[in-house]
Amino acid sequence: MPIRRLPPETVNRIAAGEVVERPASAVKELVENALDAGATRLDIQADGGGLTRILVADDGQGLSAEDLPLAIERHATSKLSPDDAGDYDLLHISTLGFRGEALPSIGSVARLSIASRPRMTSGGQAEAHAIFVEGGAVSAVSPAAFPDPHGARVEVRDLFYATPARLKFMKSARAEAMAIAEEIKRQAMAHEAVSFALDLDGRRTIRLPAEAKGPDGRLARLAAIMGREFSDNALALDHEREGVRLSGFAGLPTYNRGNAAHQYLFVNGRPVRDRLLQGALRAAYADFLARDRHPLAALYVELDTAYVDVNVHPAKAEVRFRDPGLVRGLIIGGLRHALAAAGHRASTTVSAAALGGFRPEGFRGADYQPPPSAAGYSAWRQGGWQPSALAAAVQSIPGLTEVSARAEPSWQPGVAEEGVPGYAHGPAFDPVDFPLGAARAQVHETYIVAQTRDGVVIVDQHAAHERLVYERMKHEMAEGGVTRQALLLPEVVELDPAEADRVCAKAEELAALGLMLEPFGPGAVLVRETPALLGETDVQGLVRDIADDLAENGQALALKERLEDVCSTMACHGSVRAGRRLSAPEMNALLRQMEATPHSGQCNHGRPTYVELKLADIERLFGRR
Repeated sequence: MPIRRLPPETVNRIAAGEVVERPASAVKELVENALDAGATRLDIQADGGGLTRILVADDGQGLSAEDLPLAIERHATSKLSPDDAGDYDLLHISTLGFRGEALPSIGSVARLSIASRPRMTSGGQAEAHAIFVEGGAVSAVSPAAFPDPHGARVEVRDLFYATPARLKFMKSARAEAMAIAEEIKRQAMAHEAVSFALDLDGRRTIRLPAEAKGPDGRLARLAAIMGREFSDNALALDHEREGVRLSGFAGLPTYNRGNAAHQYLFVNGRPVRDRLLQGALRAAYADFLARDRHPLAALYVELDTAYVDVNVHPAKAEVRFRDPGLVRGLIIGGLRHALAAAGHRASTTVSAAALGGFRPEGFRGADYQPPPSAAGYSAWRQGGWQPSALAAAVQSIPGLTEVSARAEPSWQPGVAEEGVPGYAHGPAFDPVDFPLGAARAQVHETYIVAQTRDGVVIVDQHAAHERLVYERMKHEMAEGGVTRQALLLPEVVELDPAEADRVCAKAEELAALGLMLEPFGPGAVLVRETPALLGETDVQGLVRDIADDLAENGQALALKERLEDVCSTMACHGSVRAGRRLSAPEMNALLRQMEATPHSGQCNHGRPTYVELKLADIERLFGRR
């Protein structure tokens, strides 16, 4: 077949298919252009899921009448400058956009209009001009009305009208509108000093005022998007290693979700969806969450532009690092350091959920209204819920009327108890001043009730001790190494030659984890010893999992996770069981160990080990406040 040169209109439509996949992609490109132009205010409107109309208005530098025709030409950009030799450096990209494909691509498949007034450096106000593109056909530049002193207004109508086949693959208007809102949220998280406003079909959807630059402003912006609960349960991050800086906020393990939708990653101010960064986040929390639970986080990676390639994807949604191992290690190390510094802290949502469980929602009538205060108690009774009905409901709950709590002797300040640190010597000290307070009772031989200075703490004795034993086992394993067991017959594992080379290159690291192996010809490894903790294990499956981990993440996570799973199981079986009666010294010793042990706020499966109820919250339950 003969080779043909495609006409510019066809080329632009092909480019549009790569750059503008859906309305949210068009919004992303237009917003990034505005941010690169120095905008501090962005107003976005979208109708019909963005397929009918998109408007992005900003107060950036604006475009002159001479620049408008160039802006809609392919590969024309103001974001790359030639050096003295006339070459363009693609290794140091410091802007969000640089390809010069967005506007011509949008104009080739939609009706595009751009109105702009440039900022005058010498004062005064320049004239505004506009240009129109319809299905690739460009109009002449003409004077235009423009309300703002400077900036640009880009309007896109009837997106994909010139490519009807593409419309068949669009989702519903609601789904496309949600994608636009999600894109605006990501951009707003990356640029807290810029105000964002989004209207969908004439309804106010997002209103985010500009925040101060820095961690405080960033956290305020994240709280406005992810909810105040996130800011209450977020751990601050700020670490740097070999020129790579990690900052942002990550949620406590007990503050988690059932999917990874609330994990936001940014590289040099660019929202990205990167498997390496997502894998590092998962690995950092693997020790604290069940596999079907996911943490909330907003992580910001900053590094020299020469060490990250943002030109690997037409939509710039992915990046490639020169040293991925360094970035991954920084994320895992930074997150684990923050989690360790949190100590036994649990999320505020744990106590909120507990308070919700105390309210009589489980046996309220259809016309029941909770009493807002003591003053409203009469009105509450008149609503149909009588004390006699409450008594009947209580009587119907099995075990509630029985004596189920065994009160222990009161803990006396200054009295030394063997095995309880902090009491044997020194001046009299009231144990209620400890973070987890003083044990007062054991309920159902499972839960420890402790009194603090300003509230009550309820501890799950099994879950708490399980975490303590697990942390001690991990420490011992790290200090003394992993005990190995020799195989009676060394096992040969057949792999792809490249996989075998990767595994053998990590032989020293694997040996520290108890797995001894060596090359055995091309495309095979010989396993001589395995970790004793694993007992009888599937050597073939283990090595292949390690090879997959090395290919994807550069680390042998499979072996580490299996060892941690074994330690977790052993800790579960070796910890204090539910149903065992504890003495007062034993309960207080458990509380003091929890305070001194990192991560003791959640068990090995991510569930909370204790619930703290503040006295003020308890008083509100009884209408005292």
